[in-house]
Amino acid sequence: MKVLLVNGSPHQNGCTYTALCEVAKGLESEGIDYEILHIGKGDIPGCRGCGYCKKKGECVIKDIVNQTVARADEFDGFVFGSPVYYAGPAGQLLSFMDRLFYSSRGRLAYKPAAAVVSCRRGGSTASLDRLNKYFTISNMPVVSSQYWNQVHGNTPEEVVQDLEGMQIMRALGRNIGWMLRSIDAGKKAGVKIPEPEERAWTNFIR
Repeated sequence: MKVLLVNGSPHQNGCTYTALCEVAKGLESEGIDYEILHIGKGDIPGCRGCGYCKKKGECVIKDIVNQTVARADEFDGFVFGSPVYYAGPAGQLLSFMDRLFYSSRGRLAYKPAAAVVSCRRGGSTASLDRLNKYFTISNMPVVSSQYWNQVHGNTPEEVVQDLEGMQIMRALGRNIGWMLRSIDAGKKAGVKIPEPEERAWTNFIR
């Protein structure tokens, strides 16, 4: 079993990375493999709303989003990490997730997911709320920890001093591992994914 940890910070080895590495320790303790993908430095345009992915199964913009969608089946779970900017996630991560979730066309469904945020002081819960919405609209089990998935600090060295935050990250990794093993046990016992109903679309204009 393998989890993709997405680093949405422009700083490859910054505070968000420090938090994700601590999640990785929790995963390792549960025997779960992982990969950290840094997407924050590149130019990641937002969704164009063109509908190309509906027809072709991939985004019209040929970049790291398509590369990640193509590898979606390699991963059993996902963690998306972001710094907090103006009480919200990093813009490049939101562009990445907008296009990833839309163009993947359900390939992430029923895979456990979690969001992790890093902030100096405030805005963390608003950022977590924004990121968790991707999972709750995509049939993805949301993994929690013993507190909100946040660390505090202005540098990686300060984040390491956030002992509670580091513990929360490790607990999150262990909880993801537990959920993945539970899902695997369920599959082996014959528990199937819920059969979806035909999608109902309701417009509110009379």
